[in-house]
Amino acid sequence: QVQLVESGGGLVQAGGSLRLSCATSGRTLGTDVMGWFGQAPGKERELVAAITSGGSSNYADSVKGRFTISRDNAKNTVYLQMNSLKPEDTAVYYCACNRFGTWVYWGQGTQVTVSS
Repeated sequence: QVQLVESGGGLVQAGGSLRLSCATSGRTLGTDVMGWFGQAPGKERELVAAITSGGSSNYADSVKGRFTISRDNAKNTVYLQMNSLKPEDTAVYYCACNRFGTWVYWGQGTQVTVSS
């Protein structure tokens, strides 16, 4: 089992920044891919960013150039730096762990609200 706990969400004005953190514990593997998903009200959960154990990352087109995913394997923590936030970024953000091609483990989510 892997436990994921997100933190860092909140209310911010458009143009502002937030940094989300995801602390992992349990039977984590160094090869796990970690990701952040966003779920806006009334919409499906979507992958925002993902990062491999080696540090390779990819992003949804909507956040490229604004968000940065990173991981500190020594601290078992994954981060999402969110800059130039827009009202449409408002969502619950979930940290997730991908094992062997499947998003298996999920955090409880943290709310990000961007006011215009």
